[in-house]
Amino acid sequence: MTSYVYHYSPLETESSSSMTTQTLQPVLVLLSYGLHQAEKGFNALPGSAVLLRYIRESHRNDPGRTLLEVLLALFAVWTVFQSRRRAAREARNFVKLTEQEVDDLVDEWTPEPLVPELSQAALTAWSKTPIIVGPASSRPRVTNALIDPSLALTPSNPTLDPSVLANAKTKEVINLASFNFTLAPSSSSSSSSSGSSSVSSASSAVLITSTGGSSNSTSSPKGTAEQPLPGTETAINTLRKYGLGSCGPPGFYGTIDVHLELEKNIASFLGTESAIIYSQGFSTASSVIPAFCKRGDVIVADRGVNFVIQKGLQLSRSTIRWYDHNSLRGPSSSSSPASPSSLVGVLEQLEKEFKRKKTPLTRRFIVTEGLFADSGSLTDLPVLLSIAKRFKYRIILDESFSIGTLGRTGRGLTELYNVPAEEVDMIIGSLANTMSSAGGFCAGSKVMCEHQRINSTSFVFSAALPALLATAASETISGFTRHPEMFTALQENVRAVRAILAGMDTLEIVSHSVSPLVHLAIKAPSSATLSPETRSSNSGAGAGAGKSNANSIIPRDAPVYDVQKEEGLLQEVVDEALLQGVLITRAKRLYGDQDDKQPLGQEWRVARPTIRLAVSSVLTKKECEKAAGVIKNAWIKVMIKRR
Repeated sequence: MTSYVYHYSPLETESSSSMTTQTLQPVLVLLSYGLHQAEKGFNALPGSAVLLRYIRESHRNDPGRTLLEVLLALFAVWTVFQSRRRAAREARNFVKLTEQEVDDLVDEWTPEPLVPELSQAALTAWSKTPIIVGPASSRPRVTNALIDPSLALTPSNPTLDPSVLANAKTKEVINLASFNFTLAPSSSSSSSSSGSSSVSSASSAVLITSTGGSSNSTSSPKGTAEQPLPGTETAINTLRKYGLGSCGPPGFYGTIDVHLELEKNIASFLGTESAIIYSQGFSTASSVIPAFCKRGDVIVADRGVNFVIQKGLQLSRSTIRWYDHNSLRGPSSSSSPASPSSLVGVLEQLEKEFKRKKTPLTRRFIVTEGLFADSGSLTDLPVLLSIAKRFKYRIILDESFSIGTLGRTGRGLTELYNVPAEEVDMIIGSLANTMSSAGGFCAGSKVMCEHQRINSTSFVFSAALPALLATAASETISGFTRHPEMFTALQENVRAVRAILAGMDTLEIVSHSVSPLVHLAIKAPSSATLSPETRSSNSGAGAGAGKSNANSIIPRDAPVYDVQKEEGLLQEVVDEALLQGVLITRAKRLYGDQDDKQPLGQEWRVARPTIRLAVSSVLTKKECEKAAGVIKNAWIKVMIKRR
């Protein structure tokens, strides 16, 4: 078989390549011209030289980055075109309805309720909620379904008619539920001047008159209806001068002279270099903590901190470690080694962890409360300061309930322990709990306060505190310094209440002896069904036995309470005390329903069910003893009936 091989001559190869070049030459010329014009137009744009220099340097330092940016640009273009094509496809599949068909569908549609219907148990609980008729005071008039059965809510009548409320039967009670801890004596009498009479008439306008026994006169905090509240005239003058709201955030145009004056008053009163005020008390701690603590920072917190601080810790995204409630050193003997679950034990463990992992230096804080809202216990401030100095941690101390209640002149934990306030890095407080106003504050160094003005979310984005409330808080602080006898009377009333309630077989006072927040709990051995049960834990000896997990807010062998049953019994005590003329309340939690996937709801832990008493210096010692006797009788009656 013969094979033929054709050989191209060099002349033929050159001829074919020249023909290809001649064919593509116009295209290449056009492409070159287009690129030249595009380059010329791009160079004419402002800032094009900077962009070109950035691209050259970026490509020279990291060529992979250039490739990544090109891919991202192509992906963005693809996404835009893809979304348009998807929208076009959906438009082709869209069914167009006539007007009649649309009307028929609207008529057939039945909207679902925004909230589920309340059960009979929930309606009964709402019916028993006390309603204050008239101004809130130490001796207000209240009503509810227990006092007037016509206010009971049912599935057929789940709402309360205002006309029924206006004519409801009321009852005057001793108020140990709201935070009326102190009140300075009024500097003006009801007949001393025309200004005082105008204030009285303004105050009486908020009273809801009733045919069921309520008075048409104004109730003062002591129920005498003779004098307005101290500072009322000043607050009304501020309202007439500045109006009601601030209409802007503090950093824009919401700050006025009364705000600056209040910050100076707080700093001078506490003995710090500076202070900053917030318009919401709840958002104070939850804004101050994230303003200083970021991801990677370390926070060591007490397991008993309140809900507001828990939210601040959550928003900070910091590394959080927990120590047992109020356990700073553990053993009472200073020579003994610290408990692993105490503050010192957790800090020592962190130091070992930092050295082992060679962790870079970060910001480190200890967060706790002065007077714990959930239990009424106190922090040993001198010991806390010594530990913080030893391990080089900053302290964020929440004194929302201790400032205005503790100390000779109400300056809080620092005055109680005779510690300079400047030694505490940050003091957080509330203007709503003890200062007859609203909002909160943070006191400390000037650098710390100025940092919050541009980094604290609540201060930057929320409207400023109304001028009226700023003036009210300043007047309250002035009353603290002018009338320190209020705090002596407050402590006498606290001792009187505790003396009557102490020694009961079924009642335990879990609060500190000087705390005006008195928490009453069912004593553990009172009943087998209500005894706290400990969580099952791995038994064994050794150094790790009894050590809580510092990464969890729940301690080792934490007691488990029958929350539903205990809260039911405590609510019976609250209802019985109300019928006998004393207004008290349970400590409320944000638990979820039993059927929820998260029964804790927004809470991080199960707190011990308690009744919370707010003792006031406005009441006389005899009134406090009478109220405590009523609570004692109600407690015994409910517990005997349970047995």
